[in-house]
Amino acid sequence: MVVGDFPVEVDTLVIGSGPGGYVAAIRAAQLGQKVTIVEKENLGGVCLNVGCIPSKALIEAGHRYHEANHSEDMGISVGDVKLDFTKVQAWKASVVNKLTGGVEGLLKGNKVEIVKGEAYFVDDSTVRIMDEKSSQTYKFNHCIVATGSRPIELPAFKFSERVVSSTGALALKEVPKKLIVIGGGYIGIELGSAYANLGSEVTILEGTKSILPGFEKQMSQLVDRRLKKAGAVIKTEAFAQAMEETASGVKVTAEVQGKVEEFEGDYLLVTVGRKPNTEDLGLEQAGVEVDEKGIIKVDKQCRTSVKNIYAIGDIVPGPQLAHKASYEGKVAAEAISGHPSEIDYTAIPAVVFSGPELATVGLTEAEAKEEGYDVVVAKFPFAANGRALSLNESEGFMKMVTRKEDGLVLGVQIAGANASDMISEACVAIEAGMTAEDIALTIHAHPSLGEITMETAEVALGMPIHIVK
Repeated sequence: MVVGDFPVEVDTLVIGSGPGGYVAAIRAAQLGQKVTIVEKENLGGVCLNVGCIPSKALIEAGHRYHEANHSEDMGISVGDVKLDFTKVQAWKASVVNKLTGGVEGLLKGNKVEIVKGEAYFVDDSTVRIMDEKSSQTYKFNHCIVATGSRPIELPAFKFSERVVSSTGALALKEVPKKLIVIGGGYIGIELGSAYANLGSEVTILEGTKSILPGFEKQMSQLVDRRLKKAGAVIKTEAFAQAMEETASGVKVTAEVQGKVEEFEGDYLLVTVGRKPNTEDLGLEQAGVEVDEKGIIKVDKQCRTSVKNIYAIGDIVPGPQLAHKASYEGKVAAEAISGHPSEIDYTAIPAVVFSGPELATVGLTEAEAKEEGYDVVVAKFPFAANGRALSLNESEGFMKMVTRKEDGLVLGVQIAGANASDMISEACVAIEAGMTAEDIALTIHAHPSLGEITMETAEVALGMPIHIVK
């Protein structure tokens, strides 16, 4: 690398190495571009280091601990189950380290130059990359901005040792005896469920009428019931107002359905959304348009208002999902290389790793009707599936929304064990324009949870085998 005042020239500069940035860098390199990726913290971004991956590791540890304590109905009693949370955290860290090391290997294997530091735009073809010791100018032909997001901090609930974001909740050195969670969205529910399974007394304060307001009520009710069975307290239409922090815990005052209540806990987890990391990049210097919320406007190829600068992931419109960022990263890299790639979110799934898991893709029944479709809605219970029963996971269902005239699959919602894996078949079906008949005629392995997809398609056709219509 050239040092001093002489700029380093690259074809494509990627800012940020999360699931959007590193994927974009690799795809751009595969398409023949000379690529440099800049990261100010850790390779893999929020997802690999303090988000998707460590949270799922903690959730799995919670499941294992809970199952060890509650398998009597299967004839399994293990006696005194011990939890060493220090070892749990060490195992979680080992998972993260394997994946972040893998990302570095993939980047180097694709000849992507990795630069540590913070990038700041000088103009629409130049950035200054700075670290603690020096700075270097880079000239680029194209740039992909993939700087991600961070937890929103509420003025009345500043993050501290006892008031934590999702990042802090994943790094606790102890399982809280009592945990208060502000926000019943997917992050609050996932982490709240994990700690409830690990033995915490969890209280969730959600401002709307139900937890997981982005999902159908039939789905969120299953999670609500499972959480309460694990000892959690859920307060809806609850608005946290003030907090008192002590050396050993927190006291939260909230208005719950019109009445003031107080809640005490060892820790307070605040999960009220995430904010795009766009304000300290000098985007205005490059002429990139950003809205009042810090979101960058892009076209169908992820191109910003500046033709050679692209943006992907949490900093552009749409749901803040790691797989969305990766998908957009590929589209942007391919667009830069002259391919006609465009974003199409028709078959983008959303998943909550709760108990039971929730997953959805395409249109819900209500959305399909709003768009003017005449639909058939088919539903099949996990309780009628042999594999679900043998897993002791009979709670849940699959719902399939199809177009009445030809059976075209418009959307699928799943609440149940392994919904996060099962939703992929539905994504393929929607992406490929498949009908319920296409799925029903496909032989599925027995016994498997995958059969539920076939069975639901048969319900849509009016000819189910394993339930009476």
